[in-house]
Amino acid sequence: MVTMGQCYYNETIGFFYNNSGKELSSHWRPKDVVVVALGLTVSVLVLLTNLLVIAAIASNRRFHQPIYYLLGNLAAADLFAGVAYLFLMFHTGPRTARLSLEGWFVRQGLLDTSLTASVATLLAIAVERHRSVMAVQLHSRLPRGRVVLLIVGVWVAALGLGLLPAHSWHCLCALDRCSRMAPLLSRSYLAVWALSSLLVFLLMVAVYTRIFFYVRRRVQRMAEHVSCHPRYRETTLSLVKTVVIILGAFVVCWTPGQVVLLLDGLGCKSCNVLAVEKYFLLLAEANSLVNAVVYSCRDAEMRRTFRRLLCGLCLRRSTHESARYAPSTRTGASTRIMLPENGHPLMDSTL
Repeated sequence: MVTMGQCYYNETIGFFYNNSGKELSSHWRPKDVVVVALGLTVSVLVLLTNLLVIAAIASNRRFHQPIYYLLGNLAAADLFAGVAYLFLMFHTGPRTARLSLEGWFVRQGLLDTSLTASVATLLAIAVERHRSVMAVQLHSRLPRGRVVLLIVGVWVAALGLGLLPAHSWHCLCALDRCSRMAPLLSRSYLAVWALSSLLVFLLMVAVYTRIFFYVRRRVQRMAEHVSCHPRYRETTLSLVKTVVIILGAFVVCWTPGQVVLLLDGLGCKSCNVLAVEKYFLLLAEANSLVNAVVYSCRDAEMRRTFRRLLCGLCLRRSTHESARYAPSTRTGASTRIMLPENGHPLMDSTL
C-alpha cells in the first residue's frame, strides 16, 4: 500500500515503473532490439566524429582561437553524450529491471549532463559569433581566461542540472509527481528541462537573426560602392543557408523530444508519450553527430586537418598544403564575409 509523504528508497526499479504505468519488459522485444541497434550505431558514429574534431583542433595551430575552443568543448560534450547513450544502450530493455536506484540515477544523470552541456555550448558559440561579427573580426578577441571560465560555467550548469534529480529533484517521496517517461524523476524536472532548452533555442534565434540583419546591412552598403557585384548576393544567400542549417538542425533534432518532455512534465494523461520517447531520445542524441557536421566538417581548413589525420601516408603532403593554405571568402557553413571598415575591406567572422 502506497502512503502519501512516505519515501521509498528501498524499493526496486519495477516498483516505480509500475507506479508510473511504464512497461518494464522481462525479455528482448523486436522494438527493443531495433532501438538498441540504432542507438549503438549512432553512439559509435558520435564517438568517432567528435574524437576526430577534438584531435583536429588540438593538432592544428590555426584552431587555437576562442571559437575553436568552444567548438572543441561542443565536441567534448557530444563525445560525453555518445558515452552516456552507449551506457544507456547496455543498460536498457530487460536490463533496466536489474538496475539499482543509484544505477538508474547514474544512467539518467549522464544523459542529462551531457545533453545540457551540448545545448549550453551551442548558445555560447552563438554569443561568441555575435561578438566577433559586431566587432568585424575573423575571430573573437575574447581573452582565453574568459573562454575557459565560460566553458567551466557550461559544465557547472550541466553537472548541476544532471545531478539534481539524484539528490533532490526526484519523486521517491512523492509518487503522485512521478514522470511517466522517467519514473523516478519529478514531472517538474522534465518541464523545467524542456523549457530551458526552448529558451536556449529562442536565444539562438535572436542572436543569429541579429547577426544576419547586421551583415546584410553591411553588405548592402558595400554593394552601393562597388556596383552590386554578384558576390554580395552570394554572400547573403550563403549566410541565410548557414543560419537555416544551424537553427534547422537544432529544431529537427530537439523539438520532438522537448515536446514530449513538456507534455509529460505537465502531466498530460491522454498523450501517448511512451510510444515515441525512445525514438525521440535517439533523435536528440543524433544531434551530437549533426553538430560535428554543421559546426566543423563544413569548414575547409577543418576538412584538410581531418584528411591529414586520417591519411598517414599523405601526412607530409597535407602538412605542406596546409602551411600555404589561404582562407577563401566562402567555406560551406563557415561563411566568411568581406565587410568595409573606414573604406578598407575586412574579413568578417565565420558563422
